[in-house]
Amino acid sequence: MVGITDQMLAAATIEDWDRLAQLEMQCAACVRQLKAGGDAQPLAGQDRVRKVDAIRRMLDADRKIRDLTQPWMTKLSAMISNKSTERRVARAYGI
Repeated sequence: MVGITDQMLAAATIEDWDRLAQLEMQCAACVRQLKAGGDAQPLAGQDRVRKVDAIRRMLDADRKIRDLTQPWMTKLSAMISNKSTERRVARAYGI
């Protein structure tokens, strides 16, 4: 999953939103697969350190992705709002 989140960050960095959406679906599939795997045994030693490091990397990538997507989401929301206002005005004036 770390590889997928790294790819997601790369896609968000270049504003490749379609690729980001594809990778989000892959990531969700990985999560479902991990959950379906049943109860995992507690890790110790280096395995635990690697897992914690992987989780931290994924959380860091997720934060960076949110930082990159938030301005785009705000812009998209404004565009949708403007389009909605435009339609209401057109209906009100029969345009």
